[in-house]
Amino acid sequence: MLNRDPEKNFEEFWQTFNNRYPFFEVRNVDWKKQYEIYRAKVTSQTRDDELFDILCQMLAPLNDGHVSLTAQTSEDRKRRFTPEKKPRFWREFTGPQQIKQLFETTRKTLVANGFGKPKASEAWVLHYGRSQTFGYLRILELEGINRRTLTAALDKVGRDFKDLDGVIIDIRDCPGGDDDIAIMIINRFCDRRRVAFHRQTKLGPGDDDLTALKTWHIEPEGDAQFTGPIVLLTCDSVFSGGEAFALAIRQLPHVTIVGDHTNGIFSYELEKRLPNGWRYSLSYQKYFSAEMVCYESKGVPADIELFNCKSDIAAGTDPLITRAIEVLKERIR
Repeated sequence: MLNRDPEKNFEEFWQTFNNRYPFFEVRNVDWKKQYEIYRAKVTSQTRDDELFDILCQMLAPLNDGHVSLTAQTSEDRKRRFTPEKKPRFWREFTGPQQIKQLFETTRKTLVANGFGKPKASEAWVLHYGRSQTFGYLRILELEGINRRTLTAALDKVGRDFKDLDGVIIDIRDCPGGDDDIAIMIINRFCDRRRVAFHRQTKLGPGDDDLTALKTWHIEPEGDAQFTGPIVLLTCDSVFSGGEAFALAIRQLPHVTIVGDHTNGIFSYELEKRLPNGWRYSLSYQKYFSAEMVCYESKGVPADIELFNCKSDIAAGTDPLITRAIEVLKERIR
């Protein structure tokens, strides 16, 4: 039986964030002050639409794409809110068609530099191609793939790439996925066992109410690894598992990151339900680099900052691919 009491729903919503959300300080939000401001706006007579607006106003300063509120109000409106500022990449490329055109420009640039046209592997999340000297691997996302299929695809890519001088790995616009899938892929480019990243989970209202630190590792896997120079291409619409990928692979000394920082939302989403049936989600895990740096809200930084623009499509050249090839040539001299 749903409980639509607006005061009860507000209290439970605020308290869940107070207990489980670990990033108020990082995102410069005083959550107790938010309570003082917005609790006074809720009474037993507050309508659903009004309550939804109040909760959204309270969430807005978080600027966290893993925070969301979805409601079916008594006014028969389905509403969804997430307090996320649109990434620069999506402000530049404003829809799927323009993003598709950008990656077509990527393909043209690769072909112009002696690569075969990138093609899908046995695992649909991986597209790859190569020239006589360098390889290119695009990772579309890090979930929705059978692990046996992914292993077979990585075996094939590994055999194809093992004698090359350098590899470009492209995770631009990767929406994320599973950390374990990210590590499966990175292990094919790993020289020895290394710390990938650390993670803690928030359990209670105190700053120290966290689980013990858990550590993930990368290590060589499969019958062939490529351990020569690698360039990783990133942008600020790389999220979650894609960011864990960037956080882990940057531990390899032969990796250079070219592009923009990642988005800065690493955590899996904790999904919850209010007494009135509304669904919401929040970040609840803190990720740290091997050196114990937390890049939440900032994203994993690039070594060489370079941004794609809509004009790249008209010019027919992807400057990040061009720069990546230059970096690889410099590294093998």
